[in-house]
Amino acid sequence: MSLMEQITSGLERIRTQKPIIHHITNYISINDCANVTLAIGASPIMANDPAEVAEVVSQSSALVLNLGTPNTRMLESMLIAGKQANELGIPVVFDPVGVGFTQIRTRIAEQLLLCVKVSVVRGNLAEISRMAGVYAAMRGIDSLAMGDNASDIVRQAAQQMDCVVAATGATDFISDGWSVCKIENGDPLLSRVTGTGCMTTSLVAAFCGAMGLSLASVTAGVLVMGLAGEKARSMLGDGEGTGMFRTRLVDAVSNMKAEDILAKGKCSLE
Repeated sequence: MSLMEQITSGLERIRTQKPIIHHITNYISINDCANVTLAIGASPIMANDPAEVAEVVSQSSALVLNLGTPNTRMLESMLIAGKQANELGIPVVFDPVGVGFTQIRTRIAEQLLLCVKVSVVRGNLAEISRMAGVYAAMRGIDSLAMGDNASDIVRQAAQQMDCVVAATGATDFISDGWSVCKIENGDPLLSRVTGTGCMTTSLVAAFCGAMGLSLASVTAGVLVMGLAGEKARSMLGDGEGTGMFRTRLVDAVSNMKAEDILAKGKCSLE
């Protein structure tokens, strides 16, 4: 089965299985992440209290750990949930928002990787570079990294962290430590709406929850967001901007079809 066929099969599995995706995420994009998870066909739950996260993750198909608004209580919950997911063989998808921007974000990321076996790391190129020990320029939590050696950085990060790594941006790069998948779908407006990176992480988790961990499942989540961005932009009317784009984006995910992926996906393996 080709990569694109695996991706379309994964879309069907999500809509048939409706996997539960447990998020411990930030309060800025939590609603967007819940809605995009529903839009793709999965079922979100956003439990973050240390007293219940182990019980919740034990009934889930994938776990998202998002560093967007870090605090010590969140770290406790992430560690409890992550260890439980590891014990049960549930994929853990880590979004290291702004790692390297502040000391607390860097420390939390280091502690998580020390205590929890993550399955996927999804971030922008600067975040992924810094996770791999390579300096990359940032402005706040936004990446200013150039993409000239992105394939090498993503492959290196995947080898070092022993997981699948996705660096998303104008061009997306996904690696399992050996192969690198390059995606050239998307639209610049995706960078003008808060939470599209977090939403991509949710889509990755939904595909991992339905398909299991693989290069194809991570690629699928990233590709669907890129295609949805293109579709959302094409649906904008005169006078409509980023607010309507955000709404159209969720619509595009909910209406995504296998034929859209096969016809419009710009995905190549290196």
